[in-house]
Amino acid sequence: MDQNEQNKTLAQLIAKAWADDNFKKKLLSDPAAVLKAEGVELPAGMEVHAVEDTETMHHLVIPTKPTELSEDDLEKVAGGMLCQCPSPCACICQAPPPPCVMMTAASKST
Repeated sequence: MDQNEQNKTLAQLIAKAWADDNFKKKLLSDPAAVLKAEGVELPAGMEVHAVEDTETMHHLVIPTKPTELSEDDLEKVAGGMLCQCPSPCACICQAPPPPCVMMTAASKST
């Protein structure tokens, strides 16, 4: 599964968690098992923590610092955009941003 497919799957899982409380509870309690069951491959030894934003608590996740930029990444930087995001909802540098980012930005401005 490439990064775009994985991002799409993660966005679908977030939407499923919004719609299904039981699924959300499973995702919050054992995210690695849920991701694996949904076809998301995790490297051996990687831990995953799932947290839920609320009206009064938002989480800022600092992604892993890249060790080396690929030729494709260098082209994106030269074009003014480099984005390595853990999920589409956490990525505010996409153009256009996904709906969950726009809703968060809209709620912050009101």
